[in-house]
Amino acid sequence: MYLTMNRFKVKADKVEAFEELWMKRDSHLDTVPGFTSFRLMRGSEGVDHVLYVSHTTWESRAAFEGWSRSEAFREAHKNVGESRDLYLEPPHLEVFETVQEAK
Repeated sequence: MYLTMNRFKVKADKVEAFEELWMKRDSHLDTVPGFTSFRLMRGSEGVDHVLYVSHTTWESRAAFEGWSRSEAFREAHKNVGESRDLYLEPPHLEVFETVQEAK
């Protein structure tokens, strides 16, 4: 499994707009080979922001890289610049590969 995670520091007064944006967003992920799951999670609150993380899981690194070069990716991210005022700083991407798994 391959996991990609974006961390967002959302301005405290923009939380509702941020969540609404994500709820209405069409990610096109369900059309991409190798995609397995997506989650948007709300985390801790700071004085001036709320921490969010979005993460997707993929069958492999190759599947994620295929997504990142796809038309579906471009379509899902075409309006990203319009929401910059929601964040304290740009999102931070982190990627992880499975080392050990238990079920």
